[in-house]
Amino acid sequence: MKTIGLIGGMSWESSAHYYRILNEETARGLGGLHSAPVIMHSLDFAPIAQMQASGDWDAAGRQLNSAAKGLVKAGAEILGLATNTMHIVADIMLDGVDLPFIHIADPTAQALLADGYDTVGLLGTRFTMEMDFYKSRLVSHGLTVLVPDVDHTNLNGIIYEELCKGIVREESRRIYQSAIDRMAARGAQAVILGCTEIGMLIDDSTSTLPTYDTTNLHARALVHAALA
Repeated sequence: MKTIGLIGGMSWESSAHYYRILNEETARGLGGLHSAPVIMHSLDFAPIAQMQASGDWDAAGRQLNSAAKGLVKAGAEILGLATNTMHIVADIMLDGVDLPFIHIADPTAQALLADGYDTVGLLGTRFTMEMDFYKSRLVSHGLTVLVPDVDHTNLNGIIYEELCKGIVREESRRIYQSAIDRMAARGAQAVILGCTEIGMLIDDSTSTLPTYDTTNLHARALVHAALA
């Protein structure tokens, strides 16, 4: 099995879920006492979040590029970025990095299409929902992508002020459920949990639409690539 290099810490809450899924999927594939060979560079999220808020994506990309190059030197053979939003700087991150890279949107789109869905709702940070870097990747697979049609400040705030700190509130769950219901009324057949923390709040048991958790799908895809 190839060694997985993972850039995490954005937030550490979701990175902890990544680590569990990577090992569960490896054990499922190999059996016995097998676990995933993983090298993780876990960043301090506070300065990254400040760069996001100020729009300094180049600086954020350079920091991730440094982390990726460090993982190469440490022996990583496959690279994953354990956050949806920071895929906005994937090209900068990969500059001079000669490793197979598993983009988080690709296994998500593939799973939706395999299940017969072509119109999907997308939940995430305001950057993921408003900017084109993520939606265009999904569209390139043949999906039609809907985002919430009203002010989604609360959705973004819940991620940064609650989920990234491990806080899960029923009131916040209802806000997300309402956003899902509105997208369903506009034709969404399923919903992408397009932030790696949203699975802490929403899953199939709490959503009127089938949910596609990017954390789970991405981590499993990394393992499958490492085993190939």
